[in-house]
Amino acid sequence: MSTLQEPAGSTAVGTRGASGTPPSGPTHGGKKTSRRTKMLVGVIGLVVVIAALSIGFQLLYLNPPPKILQVPIGLIGGVGGAMLLFYFLNMLVESLPGDWSRRIMPYAFLLPAFGLIGLLLIYPTIQTIVYSFANSDSTALVGLQNFKDVFSDPDMQTTLVNNLLWLAIVPALTVLLGLAVAQLSDKLSPRWEKISKSIIFLPMAISFVGAATIWRFVYASPDGDNQIGLLNAIVTKLGFDDVAWLRFTDYNVNDMLLMVILIWLQTGFAMVLLSAAIKSVPEETLEAARIDGASEWQIFWQVVVPQIMGTVITVFITVLILVLKVFDVVYVTTGGLYDTNVIGLRFFQEIFLNGENGLASAIVVILMIAILPVLVYQVRHFRAEESGR
Repeated sequence: MSTLQEPAGSTAVGTRGASGTPPSGPTHGGKKTSRRTKMLVGVIGLVVVIAALSIGFQLLYLNPPPKILQVPIGLIGGVGGAMLLFYFLNMLVESLPGDWSRRIMPYAFLLPAFGLIGLLLIYPTIQTIVYSFANSDSTALVGLQNFKDVFSDPDMQTTLVNNLLWLAIVPALTVLLGLAVAQLSDKLSPRWEKISKSIIFLPMAISFVGAATIWRFVYASPDGDNQIGLLNAIVTKLGFDDVAWLRFTDYNVNDMLLMVILIWLQTGFAMVLLSAAIKSVPEETLEAARIDGASEWQIFWQVVVPQIMGTVITVFITVLILVLKVFDVVYVTTGGLYDTNVIGLRFFQEIFLNGENGLASAIVVILMIAILPVLVYQVRHFRAEESGR
């Protein structure tokens, strides 16, 4: 009988083996199998989603659906495709062994964004730089000939002078008007402040094409006996003759009239940012200046403006970059006639009307070189502002 009984220790060990957790070997193998399955599903899902998006975009490009269906299809396909893409990407990264999942996760989720930036921004930029050294149909390199032609062309010289005028006048006037409106509206009662700011900000809701169309009717000359221009209607009511607006022999006047449109559009933008900055100025500094006998004019320029200079510079640079790329206003109103052409419109004319790919690319490269220092300064200024907080 004693031979049939097992020792207490042996029974305890057997009980733990039977009722405890399963041995590590099968569990580890199960985890490996699950991880491999997850990785396989993630890879296959990514391939299928990317292929489906590529084929879908090509089909939509070759056979566009009715306009009423383009937005729903774009939303469903774009948003849904992005969700599936990141879902399978997350599944793939989570299936990686050890600590690799945590290390790679941030880069994996940034990869699609960087891929789109490279495909839609970096690659076209490099291609444009290469084309700027090629002939009109981009079949042979011609060196610096396109840049020589650009700077030796009298029309292009006029275009560059026009852009310099826009750069010198529009950002400065926009900031000054935005400052004036922000400061004056701040003195009104809350109700009238909201009303005045809403009216001034309203043009920001209008597209550049829409604004240019509105001002085209403002500047319109008589069409036979029909007086459709607002300015000429006022002029004739005052007893003066019609004026051929935007057709002056002095092209600087034509440029100034077009600049009014952009200033009208951007003053509301400048006002909103500068008004918020003015309201953040500590009241103690203003009271101290008043106690010292400073006038309101001195307080504004010597106390308020220095404290909001960071916002002033930001608004100025933002409008400056916008002016460098101005196109719609000139295209809709004059089409570049009457010596009102700008670089953005000249590029459009060279590539789409004249078929000069090389010259158009050279113009874009010149514009890019002109914008780069402004962008670098803006980034450095922004970092300095952030580090100072």
